[in-house]
Amino acid sequence: MRTAIRTARRPQPLALLLRGLAAFLGLALAGALGPATARAADLPQRVEPRAAGLHISDGRLVEGNGNDFVMRGINHAHTWYPGETQSLADIKATGANTVRVVLSDGYRWSENSPEDVASIIARCKAERLICVLEVHDTTGYGEDAAAGTLDHAADYWIGLKDVLDGEEAYVVINIGNEPWGNADPAGWTAPTTAAIQKLRAAGFAHTIMVDAPNWGQDWEGVMRADARSVYDADPTGNLIFSIHMYSVYDTAAKVTDYLNAFVDAGLPLLIGEFGGPADQYGDPDEDTMMATAEELGLGYLAWSWSGNTDPVLDLVLDFDPTRLSSWGERVLHGPDGITETSREATVFGGGQGGGDTEAPTAPGTPTASGVTADSATLGWSAATDNVGVTAYDVVRVTGGSETRVASSAATSVTVTGLSAGTAYSFAVYARDAAGNRSARSGTVSVTTDEGGGAPGGTCSVGYRVIGEWPGGFQGEITLRNTGTAAVDGWTLGFAFADGQTVTNMWGGTATQSGGAVSVTPASYTSTIAAGSSVTVGFTGTLTGANAAPTAFTLNGATCTAA
Repeated sequence: MRTAIRTARRPQPLALLLRGLAAFLGLALAGALGPATARAADLPQRVEPRAAGLHISDGRLVEGNGNDFVMRGINHAHTWYPGETQSLADIKATGANTVRVVLSDGYRWSENSPEDVASIIARCKAERLICVLEVHDTTGYGEDAAAGTLDHAADYWIGLKDVLDGEEAYVVINIGNEPWGNADPAGWTAPTTAAIQKLRAAGFAHTIMVDAPNWGQDWEGVMRADARSVYDADPTGNLIFSIHMYSVYDTAAKVTDYLNAFVDAGLPLLIGEFGGPADQYGDPDEDTMMATAEELGLGYLAWSWSGNTDPVLDLVLDFDPTRLSSWGERVLHGPDGITETSREATVFGGGQGGGDTEAPTAPGTPTASGVTADSATLGWSAATDNVGVTAYDVVRVTGGSETRVASSAATSVTVTGLSAGTAYSFAVYARDAAGNRSARSGTVSVTTDEGGGAPGGTCSVGYRVIGEWPGGFQGEITLRNTGTAAVDGWTLGFAFADGQTVTNMWGGTATQSGGAVSVTPASYTSTIAAGSSVTVGFTGTLTGANAAPTAFTLNGATCTAA
């Protein structure tokens, strides 16, 4: 497994964390974002951006033609993996419309040259991706002694002005990543404002993105409290705030409260990074993050494509797009995920006022296989499109009504959650990046089996400890279906011998009695195609030794060790 230099999740001293979360939840100390009644219409008059392109209008990120642009994208660690430029094409192939690219201004890591940055922008444009460029050297300033300043980052951007001029429709400048740690986060406001004004004075008309303090998570509410004054300090109003959501955001209330506060105040916001896997600090509520972002029309950028020192945050393993992690499955193909919700920017010729108004052809009539009591696998022949098909939507047809039941970037999908002994009718639509939708395919009738339970097939299990600390550890289980039929719905069994206990799990749900552990899948890991695998991660406690389990069962059948 490759490693990289960062993970966005940072430890917070308990006393600070409790105090900060209290401030985060109440936010009475600074009046949150100013008057609670502030809306987009109350924003002061602004100078129009000097170049057509991405800009802020009425608290929303919009394109030059005035259409909303909602980022659905992925972070990519370019500065540490400069040879992995194929990743941009692979990220585009997921259906993403944006990539956030990690760069260095030379303060902490090797500086990305103007030539390199120009090449990245050209590759983003060739792949029809909006490019968010960020300087990573600022991460944790004030707490991490190696971190650089926002002023140094601003000077780096000014040095790139010849490269960036004219790219306002394609590039967003994220001045500095997580530019303040947990030490006196109120110090974030002044240098953030100064860096914005420095770039404007240098003639930048781009949309500028600013990250929150507290390692990006703003758990003491500084950005939330000062956002209005920072926004008003930008003479163009072409500014968007970025919150990073990890283990601080472990309840639906925390997520919705924060996101709605900015929307209610008419201030532009996106989730610039987020993670779903739990760690020793908490279990992020990624489902609410993604659902609320979709409900409010806010962008999100998942951390990250590959190469993390904390590999549970890799969307794909070893930069291989065919090896999705469970986190990748969730972000790409789960509810409110990228496949389902991403729309390409119209600047690339897409619909909604752009040039591409041609819908794909209808997919072939689906066929059914692997029918069980509660699932069925559907396959169909591909649709064609003048630009390219990005996704297929599977609908259940009942009389004259339809209900979407699944989305897929491929020409097959397993529909789950069906009732035993029940007749269903399914059809498929194709969708392109501009949002154009095909005519409906023919329908296929499916009747589920009378019996219950999922097939048990042959299997192999790989178990490994990723990290260990006094009293705790992080583990990963990879479950591979070595049979010839898909496994849909499963129960994995194993036992700890040294008194270990599972405390948090992602990709599945664990129940434990003594040393015996039983794991059932999450919605996005419930199906294991023949020859494929799913990954479940967890954190646990230990009191001494930490021997790996020696035997595993899948639906009661013994699995071999991988």
